[in-house]
Amino acid sequence: MATEGPAVRQVQVAEHPRLLKLKEMFNSKFGSIPKFYVRAPGRVNIIGEHIDYCGYSVLPMAVEQDMLIAAEPVKTHTLQLANTNPLYPDFSTSADNIQIDKTKPLWHNYFLCGFKGIQEHFGLSNLTGMNCLVDGNIPPSSGLSSSSALVCCAGLVTLTMLGMNLSKVELAEICAKSERYIGTEGGGMDQSISFLAEEGTAKLIEFSPLRATDVKLPSGAVFVIANSCVEMKKAATSHFNIRVMECRLAAKLLAKQRGLQWDKVLQLEEVQAKLGVSLEEMLLIIEDALHPEPYSPEEVCLCLGISLQELKTQILSANTQDVLTFKLYQRAKHVYSEAARVLQFKKICEEAPDNIVQLLGGLMNQSHMSCRDMYECSCPELDQLVDICRKFGAQGSRLTGAGWGGCTVSIVPTDKLPGFLANVHKAYYQKSGQGLVPKKQSLFATRPGGGALVFLEA
Repeated sequence: MATEGPAVRQVQVAEHPRLLKLKEMFNSKFGSIPKFYVRAPGRVNIIGEHIDYCGYSVLPMAVEQDMLIAAEPVKTHTLQLANTNPLYPDFSTSADNIQIDKTKPLWHNYFLCGFKGIQEHFGLSNLTGMNCLVDGNIPPSSGLSSSSALVCCAGLVTLTMLGMNLSKVELAEICAKSERYIGTEGGGMDQSISFLAEEGTAKLIEFSPLRATDVKLPSGAVFVIANSCVEMKKAATSHFNIRVMECRLAAKLLAKQRGLQWDKVLQLEEVQAKLGVSLEEMLLIIEDALHPEPYSPEEVCLCLGISLQELKTQILSANTQDVLTFKLYQRAKHVYSEAARVLQFKKICEEAPDNIVQLLGGLMNQSHMSCRDMYECSCPELDQLVDICRKFGAQGSRLTGAGWGGCTVSIVPTDKLPGFLANVHKAYYQKSGQGLVPKKQSLFATRPGGGALVFLEA
């Protein structure tokens, strides 16, 4: 995989309606012309949900929707941020004293994550300020990674402003780490695909070390995204971090039960690697080592031979210390089975049998069932939308993104697409009173888009 940094393109801004509008709004806001523009795309995860932070490969593709930032350096040390969406108020702060409030996932905090990540990577102080205008067309809180796209966009803006270079892999790793400033214990998929995506291909993203491999999707089908219109704000709730902790505890209990040095283990993938067994064998080990009934914090402590105080201060995150039950068996079962589905999905794409669309659809359906029943990250609206998509011609449909709201992704044979879109729109959006949502934002076919870019005006 290439290790060069994101591409820099010369563009005639007048020929790009969105850039032109951004330039005009920037001029009206700041009384000057942007020095450059940066884009970072959102993504849809085709398969491999909630396993990146467990150390396992995922299979996303970038969507065409993205975050765009117009920027210029200023002589002061003030960072001035504005958004084309009036719902998001202006913000300014000193570039030398970045404070990120974990208790409030406000839009500008995601920008500050990317800014601070680059600042800390190079150990810089006395940074010059900048004026930035942000424009996004990724539906927010929809599971299409609008937050991470903003973090990546801000990281690339800061790097470009400093005139420094990093590879796409380094940028992805810095942005994945810096997004944790907002309090979300994510894994790195979103930032990786935002930088490493290439048009026309999905990517198998692997971690430790981070690398991306092209996965050619079948030509006879398209992927359709449908927004349930239920917003899930990952940083504002503890659902997500509870799952991360349940996986961490499951890994520790499995490691202890198998005689490994459990206190150093953080991810379920490490247990498999240390035992040197297959994913299928890990599923059998779970049956033997973990029970389906929820674990209390006291039982976890008993199994690990530690005190409640040690559990809270050394293992759990701040917003999971008061959790009363942990479903370790269910979470581990989802992770190991989902990791196997990702590898199967890639293998089927490579072998391209005649019934490829049907086989891939079957894996997506299994993934949704596991997310719904074992990981419990679905919601009634997502389940209803998945059923509707399958009823009207999707070979497979599943939630995508963190869940608890957001979007579904479906694999639909190309010849069935027009009827599929019309029927799903009628059955879900008009019937459930969601008809007010702009159609292009709520239901659309997508193809693999390209990764982050810098635009300079020609």
